[in-house]
Amino acid sequence: MNNTERTENWGKKYRIDVKWKMGIKWKMFVLLAAFIVCALVCIWLVQVQMLNFFYQNAKFYELDNTADIIVSEFGNTENAKDTVYKQVKEHYFDIWVLEVNSKKEAELIIKANGSEASYMPFISHKIELLYTKAVENGGKYIATVPKDQFADGYVFQVLEDNFGDKDSFPDITKYGEAVGTLYVRVENVNDREFILVEYATLTPLQTTVTTIKYQYIYVGIALGIMAIIFSVVISKFITKPLVKMNDAAKELARGNYNADFSGKGYREINELAYTLNYAATELAKTDNLQKELISNISHDLRTPLTMIKGYSEVMRDIPGENTPENVQVIIDETTRLSELVNDMLDLSKIQSGARKPSFEEFCITDTVRDTLLRYEKLVRQDGYSIDLEIDKDVNVFADRGMILQVIYNLINNAINYTGSDKYVKVEQISTETGVRISVTDTGEGIAPQDIDQIWERYYRVDKVHKRATVGTGLGLSIVKGILEIHNAAYGVESALGQGSTFWFELELAHMPEIINAEYDVNEEL
Repeated sequence: MNNTERTENWGKKYRIDVKWKMGIKWKMFVLLAAFIVCALVCIWLVQVQMLNFFYQNAKFYELDNTADIIVSEFGNTENAKDTVYKQVKEHYFDIWVLEVNSKKEAELIIKANGSEASYMPFISHKIELLYTKAVENGGKYIATVPKDQFADGYVFQVLEDNFGDKDSFPDITKYGEAVGTLYVRVENVNDREFILVEYATLTPLQTTVTTIKYQYIYVGIALGIMAIIFSVVISKFITKPLVKMNDAAKELARGNYNADFSGKGYREINELAYTLNYAATELAKTDNLQKELISNISHDLRTPLTMIKGYSEVMRDIPGENTPENVQVIIDETTRLSELVNDMLDLSKIQSGARKPSFEEFCITDTVRDTLLRYEKLVRQDGYSIDLEIDKDVNVFADRGMILQVIYNLINNAINYTGSDKYVKVEQISTETGVRISVTDTGEGIAPQDIDQIWERYYRVDKVHKRATVGTGLGLSIVKGILEIHNAAYGVESALGQGSTFWFELELAHMPEIINAEYDVNEEL
């Protein structure tokens, strides 16, 4: 299956997948609707189903807290009276305070009614029973009784005992009508025994609950309509810049690198727009540089092939042209063609991570000297001058073959771009942490805006392609890849009209700290 068929199949699958995908507008509506339903369910449970429960417990805590406040004033009768009246006014309870005398009789000392009716005669009729119940249960007794039975011949039918347990407060909804709750407390203060009795009416909230139910129906309908409106408005606000970016992305996919990813609305969209615009700019640069590389490599490939073909045809067709000089031209051009292919393969292996360094200890000074021996013929025949300055011999821990290739390519680059004096300087200087190798030429130099990109793939400062004096023109890309594998520092110092100095640094052998650099295996030549 070729790339075109693969792309078409992917496109069909994409269209089928997109067809069944939910749009952001409907997804937003579903999420809002789900949130509203969950909120309504929670409120329904709390405000409707459990309303009586919260109401009853609130009443119970009021009775209990009121009793605590009154009991704290039992040491002073006047203060206790004021406190009782104040609590009755606030909570509308009926409150009676009795004191047990030496004859074990209960005498009423404080009485305050919060309701219109007074149930004290009926309470007094059963005070002995209430006192006994409270003492048996640790000083506290709670009972739920039918409200109407206080008026029916002193009948005191206890519907439900609670014994002071807050968690077992009675469920009044099962009675269907208001019920009374008696709260009895027995306390000993300063050798005096007191009985506190509180009475409160608990009314089932069925009418209130019914009203709230109807309210919730209308609230639910209103919230559903609001969910639809909000989902439409919010989704439009969110999707508008995304739709615009999607259209721009399609233009970018078609090769239009001027596509504008403008996004407005919120921070994430603006950040995405900035990132996509930056990516489009970088893709445009890469595309232009790749086209330039293809053009340059095509030229470098075509030139030796043309010369090989031309000289071969001359030697075939013209008698007497089968000379050693013509054969040497064919050999030289074949060698140049092989070097170009090898450099392309090396660069591809380095960038894909297929070429791994083999670290060893060696004398880098000797490696520099050996590299310069390759240029004796060039120096002798073409008038180049290559000076070497070394402070001392040093050993490093690296891949010797790769470092040799780095030095060779840097010198080739200097020879290709040096000035009319044909001067190149190679220098080795020891540093605090290692050794620095630098190669200097006297050429036109590099503009400041080009220095950051000089090591990048496909890049050429000289936009007009010319055939390199030595090498293939891919040297700096290979140098960058090798030095990054070694985690070595490298750089270039240059200014227009003042030449350029390319340098790199390696650690000495007695400080081996090799860090394996990781590279993107998806990078392509």
